[in-house]
Amino acid sequence: MKRLVVLGGGESGVGTAILGQKKGYEVFVSDFGAIKQHYKDVLTQYTIPWEDNQHTEALILNADVVMKSPGIPDKAPIVKKLVEKGIPVISEIEFAYPYTDAITIGITGSNGKTTTTMLTYHLLKEGGLNVGLGGNIGKSFAWQVAEENYDCYVLELSSFQLDGIVHYKPHIAIITNISPDHLDRYEYKYENYIASKFRITMNQTEDDYLIYDNDDEAISQWLQNNKINAKPIPFSVTKVLKNGAYLNDKTMEININQEEFMMETAQISLEGKHNLKNAMAATSVAQLMRIRKQTIRESLSNFQGVEHRLEKVLKIQNVQYINDSKATNVNATYFALESMTTPTVWIVGGVDKGNDYTELMALVHEKVKAIICLGVENKKIIDAFGNVVDMMVEVDNMRDAVNTAKHIAEKGDTVLLSPACASFDLFENYEDRGRQFKDAVRNL
Repeated sequence: MKRLVVLGGGESGVGTAILGQKKGYEVFVSDFGAIKQHYKDVLTQYTIPWEDNQHTEALILNADVVMKSPGIPDKAPIVKKLVEKGIPVISEIEFAYPYTDAITIGITGSNGKTTTTMLTYHLLKEGGLNVGLGGNIGKSFAWQVAEENYDCYVLELSSFQLDGIVHYKPHIAIITNISPDHLDRYEYKYENYIASKFRITMNQTEDDYLIYDNDDEAISQWLQNNKINAKPIPFSVTKVLKNGAYLNDKTMEININQEEFMMETAQISLEGKHNLKNAMAATSVAQLMRIRKQTIRESLSNFQGVEHRLEKVLKIQNVQYINDSKATNVNATYFALESMTTPTVWIVGGVDKGNDYTELMALVHEKVKAIICLGVENKKIIDAFGNVVDMMVEVDNMRDAVNTAKHIAEKGDTVLLSPACASFDLFENYEDRGRQFKDAVRNL
């Protein structure tokens, strides 16, 4: 019997453990931190042995294969020891992939991947397909492969998940865009991070498709220097494309395999240029999956958006409060600021992942009247924007941030939480940060 060791007792870890057990592996789950009670109960119910707050080497280094949760860096001591011993360390996606015949649609990118994943799932589901949603969101892919029977999956894939693949290939891959993020995990080398994203297409054949942003510099450069096997389907908001998706004045046009689709951009529920690109990518998938055009149109006009991504919370005394907690890097915040149409009180800060704030300068100049720093270490933000805005305040909790914003904001302004940073100094994760923001706004 082969031994599967799962590092990390979260959603992907527990899902992998269940699938592994079902496929006849001897399974052990080990988490260096605490495993949540809910997951402990599930593991106990399946009689899968586990440990937390430690890694017992004797129980780990005898594995035939190890599934590492995406949150664990390659430089973790236990991972280094496994690699030294030549034990394969893979991601949940790689482990689960051989056990399903379903078509998978893999979506990656620095920003927009959750919105594009949710929108693609929405289009396919509304189109009547038997479709699952997983990867970085929702229920773990492995868990669904173990217990469900979907014909296709829409998977949001982070670069960390792609780092752990060997044979996995999506039938349709999407790269929404690439901008510097998580460089702390890539030796601070942007090219390593870019290469990591392009692993999504490395096993694809000419029967598969790669949908990508044709306006993106990093993507275009990589494609010039590297060969792909998949059929390319580009999208652009700046140029007309013979094959792919583009903007023709106020109409989104898509030409794929001699099939044409057109829709007025005003009828698409998501706002902003970046969301038009997300819509182009998702619609390209729907076209390839033969969803009826009328269904695509209806679905694009009734899609509700994603929580914590430019989510309108409340309007109080004619001040609009917007939760963009999911903006964990500078590029995401760029899109948020770009879409602001009123003077903005900007709540920013958290754990900096090697951010360069210079690209925000012009937008901050033009749109931001005050900055509220919400983080343990705000020096970089203060240095960058101290001379650009009239007012800068430091706070150390969400309630103070929202109350301060209320005092500064005037009628017609917007209060925007768009941190451009990770959340781990003051919050559990970006969802916790977003929920605390919404609670504080509702309590004003």
